[in-house]
Amino acid sequence: MALDATPLLGPHRTGVGVFCQGTLGALAARPDLEVCAFAVSWRRRHQLAERLPAGVEDRQRAMPARPLHALWARLDRPPVEWFIGPTDVVHGTNFVVPPTRSAAAVVSVHDLTPLHHPELCDPATLAYPGLIRRALGRGAWIHADSSFVATEVLDAFDADPARVRVVNPGIPDLPVLTTERASDALRRLLPDRVGRYCLAIGTAEPRKDLPGLVKAFGAVAARQSDTALVLAGPPGWGEDALTAAIDASPARGRIVRTGWLEDPDLSALLRRATVLVYPSLYEGFGFPPLQAMRAGVPVVATRAGSLPEILGDGALLVEPRDDDALAGALDRCLGDDSLRQQLAVAGVARSAAFSWERCAEELEVLYRDAAGRGER
Repeated sequence: MALDATPLLGPHRTGVGVFCQGTLGALAARPDLEVCAFAVSWRRRHQLAERLPAGVEDRQRAMPARPLHALWARLDRPPVEWFIGPTDVVHGTNFVVPPTRSAAAVVSVHDLTPLHHPELCDPATLAYPGLIRRALGRGAWIHADSSFVATEVLDAFDADPARVRVVNPGIPDLPVLTTERASDALRRLLPDRVGRYCLAIGTAEPRKDLPGLVKAFGAVAARQSDTALVLAGPPGWGEDALTAAIDASPARGRIVRTGWLEDPDLSALLRRATVLVYPSLYEGFGFPPLQAMRAGVPVVATRAGSLPEILGDGALLVEPRDDDALAGALDRCLGDDSLRQQLAVAGVARSAAFSWERCAEELEVLYRDAAGRGER
């Protein structure tokens, strides 16, 4: 089978890039599966081989992204086999799967933000629903990260339920650092005055509602004088709103922005956090709260999209866009040692349900069914 690993080529790994990395590594370990990867890119395709896990073959001709995407949005040609050679299954990992000549097609749908919240999307993302419809019209199978997303796909596209499968991703691994390395990282990332802190991880995009978190933290900071808010993640198309919210906050002196972090620095920051807060307005899965839960860090999140399904009883949940409820939940966590311990224990137990090995096992079943070789 061939998997679209284009998301691995970005300067920073997005959630889809994390999904590609974890999935490819686990698929390559499956004994009866031959896995190759391709990238829809002309200039950056040579970077792919060095970013692939062991056991995954890089097999393709040059694929100019812009003209191919323009053709695939209107036509069912050229087939992807022209560029990657014969294969049984092609898996499009980022809402788009190229047309095929004879291979079965699987497309991952991670969320349907463009349909439900177009105001939260950039122009490229708004094209996804049309591309999903076109893939379904060619007979593609759908991989959904959660039951929530699968139900949305069935409702929005009138898809065949037999061709829509839920396969949860695993949890991105973060390195465990020595005490010395972790301390060095924290000295670089945090001002001297920061002791306890609430941590949020994510790109500054509207869907993450970081301005709402900043507003909620303004109320929390008035009662929790020893606590800071740390925002880790790159700038995005919600940057102006976030900057304005920070500038207007009475607690702006206790808000720290780190920018995008490499995994060792992120690991140090996450494991030391008093609480991980995830104020998303809509979510198809959600890696950061699961990473925190695995590390034994208490989580406060919203009841947005798939989060109640994925996080279960491992997090304290509030309604999205309710800044007062978010502030109250953070107050409870920060002021109650036993509640934080209870959330930490429940989070570790809940996170154990997610693994890349299980993800790969279930994807292999999907691939074999799509190719017509499932068990009868």
